[in-house]
Amino acid sequence: MLNKRSLSIIVLILFFGTLFGTLLGELLGWVLPDSVVRDFFLKSINFNLGNVVGNETGVVTLDLIMLSIKFGLTLTFNFTSIIGFTTAYYFLRYFR
Repeated sequence: MLNKRSLSIIVLILFFGTLFGTLLGELLGWVLPDSVVRDFFLKSINFNLGNVVGNETGVVTLDLIMLSIKFGLTLTFNFTSIIGFTTAYYFLRYFR
């Protein structure tokens, strides 16, 4: 039996679940006092497009003499973004 959801809807829901989890982690970081728990929620891993090509600024520049285009993409993950991702995955599995 084929799944009735398209791949783009699944990716979009998982993306927004991760985004919501990251935002929740940042809000918890503002609310919590200085402690190990706050450090745990604020510790994040950053992936950016510049590191793929070896650029430290995170921006990839395509120079075409007359036109220069700059691309930048940074993804930030923390513990609560993983919780948001798994929660979104759970809702995708539960609400078929």
